[in-house]
Amino acid sequence: MLIGVPKEIKVHEYRVGLTPESVAELVLDGHQIIVETGAGVGIGADDAQYAASGAEIVADAKTVFARADMIVKVKEPQAVECAMLRPGQILYTYLHLAPDPEQTKALIKSGAVCIAYETVTDAYGDLPLLTPMSQVAGRLATQVGATALQKVGGGRGVLMGGVPGVAPAKVVVIGGGDVGFNAAQMAVGMQADVTILDRNNIVMERLNYHFENRAKVVRSTPAVLAELIKTADLVIGAVLIPGAAAPKLITREMLSTMMDGSVIVDVAIDQGGCFETSKPTTHADPTYVVDGVVHYCVANMPGAVARTSTYALNAATLGHAKKIAKLGWKEAMREDAHLLDGLNVCEGQLTYAAVGEALGIDTVDAASCL
Repeated sequence: MLIGVPKEIKVHEYRVGLTPESVAELVLDGHQIIVETGAGVGIGADDAQYAASGAEIVADAKTVFARADMIVKVKEPQAVECAMLRPGQILYTYLHLAPDPEQTKALIKSGAVCIAYETVTDAYGDLPLLTPMSQVAGRLATQVGATALQKVGGGRGVLMGGVPGVAPAKVVVIGGGDVGFNAAQMAVGMQADVTILDRNNIVMERLNYHFENRAKVVRSTPAVLAELIKTADLVIGAVLIPGAAAPKLITREMLSTMMDGSVIVDVAIDQGGCFETSKPTTHADPTYVVDGVVHYCVANMPGAVARTSTYALNAATLGHAKKIAKLGWKEAMREDAHLLDGLNVCEGQLTYAAVGEALGIDTVDAASCL
């Protein structure tokens, strides 16, 4: 199969779909790889490294999209990229379609076969291709939240760990999954006063066992959340409904009860955000203020640590890429129902029910496309 890797064009996105090492593995399997010039600069991989791994370097994205059987990316395709997709071409990347009707319609119109990293499952019901970026985003959420809490970041001027005689920052993490766990772990490491909210008994038991008395684990209810945010310095939104729009857990009215200079970091912004006042931002202009509360809502947080993120992502995504390249997407999905869960758009039809429900678009059963 001829696999294409374009350079990411989302604002301040430095990750790349394949590392030189991943290219070498695919070449060893007998596949051809074309890489847009400069695609790996953000992770410190130049064209010479890709060429040494067996890739052909091409001048522009137009060439990549025109020639490749499968496009491997990181972020959802921008409008100009959607326009370059063709019927039957495979797109393998993050999509996050539920809050994005324009991208969804463009992918349906393209006739391409679009496989979303974030909805591929495993035997345990987890999302293995989303996990590494959730881990990165969770750890970053605490890091950027701590920076935003500084006066120069627009915040209250609170140090996460405090000092002897001065209380540490109060951190509320909404959701105890991969993002929430990693966010809480970082916050605990910074010696903040951490409370984690969740509704799943098994998750709460696991969190309580791990953190012991270093963090409080509390069952999430609207009343509990409303009370906790009144005194929180930093609130991290880490909720996820696979493939669907995130629930709005903090309303504008609730936001008005928070302290001036407090900070919210909405890691769920890729799926529309879990705060009513959230709107996507970029690394170029990451924050804005509503009712005195600093909002950090960057939609591609892991792009800030592109090298770590790309290598972690490739470790998770390469196996499926190799299977698709070897067998073709239909046979690969016949063999692997978990990969079939990643099929979101197929040759002019939407195939992921949660996206259809969020956007009011009719869907077909993914299995029917095989």
